[in-house]
Amino acid sequence: MQGMTRRKFMQSSAAATLAASASLASAGMGKKEELLLVGTQTTGASKGIYAYSFDEATGELKQTALAATIENPTFLALAPGGKRLFSVSEASDFAGTSGGGITGFNLDRSTGHLTEINAEPTGGPGTCHIAVDHTGHCAFVANYNGGSAASFHISDDGHLSKAVSFFQYEGHGPNKTRQEKAHAHRVTLSPDNRFLLINDLGLDKIHIYKLDAKTAKLTPNDPPAWNSAPGAGPRALRFHPNGKWAYCVTEMTSTVVVFHWNAEAGTLEAIQTIELNPEGFKGETGGCEIIFDSKGRFAYAANRINDFMASFTISETDGKLALMERTSCGGKIPRHIALSPNDRWLLVANQVSNNISVFARDTKTGKLANLGKSFDLAAPQCLVFA
Repeated sequence: MQGMTRRKFMQSSAAATLAASASLASAGMGKKEELLLVGTQTTGASKGIYAYSFDEATGELKQTALAATIENPTFLALAPGGKRLFSVSEASDFAGTSGGGITGFNLDRSTGHLTEINAEPTGGPGTCHIAVDHTGHCAFVANYNGGSAASFHISDDGHLSKAVSFFQYEGHGPNKTRQEKAHAHRVTLSPDNRFLLINDLGLDKIHIYKLDAKTAKLTPNDPPAWNSAPGAGPRALRFHPNGKWAYCVTEMTSTVVVFHWNAEAGTLEAIQTIELNPEGFKGETGGCEIIFDSKGRFAYAANRINDFMASFTISETDGKLALMERTSCGGKIPRHIALSPNDRWLLVANQVSNNISVFARDTKTGKLANLGKSFDLAAPQCLVFA
């Protein structure tokens, strides 16, 4: 770290570890197993999507199956009802077609095995994110390297159509290295399923579209986008459980932008920008993800370059964030984070250190234990509880 020691950079304490562990122990929970599906990069030892059994009482992970063999399933989306899973293939060539791919699967929840339904090309390389709408009949992808996005209709039996809508973005941002062209990075449904928002790291925009959920057709909203600070690089977006606020993590400036969401007009109004890094930090950085507990009282954001998580409290009145602490992510290059269904564990997919780290979480204070469990897996990318 430039200008500070790693000890100073990480501000969690042994007290947080004891508090989280004590809270967990006092809960007196019986053993409950949850199905976890993990997407990976397959350029090394991993071969696709893996199924795990997660013990909610102890935080232990046990790999149960190679759920599906598929190229670079770096992001996954579970359809409503939990019986189908959709995956990207982050590739430059998919099934002989230039660009990435999207694949639909039937999920056997008892074994974690996935059976392919069908697959379609996405129209652009580097397909990095996927979302399924609230009806289960629409899927959306972001093509990072292609600077494009597409929508697909899903039939009653789970088959994906050819692309219904496709958008190729043009232009560039002020950073000549990172923003030489458009880089679509995230597709996010509005809480009422009326709008789709697409984060564009290259153009410093969040594109906003009206969604026809019956056909999966997208049409530009008016206004058609929200513009970030130049060079910020909006990467991730997530709505608060109450549906009134949205939170955008910028990759290149490592901030969280807090929005008021106008559900009727489909517009974003920025009300706060808060830093992930400590004051005075200098050097390369990379905000990547944000999640909330089920009650919407706490937020957790990850930084994939500096290998830490920032924990925040959320104001009940306006949704603004206040920093609680920064803690290690338990590995190198965190790509995705997720909370267990009971909110008592936070899981981190660490790409370069080839591990999934699991941190105990105090549900009352929101604090994380600073010494997490670690489970080996080559290049984990995405964590989805099924």
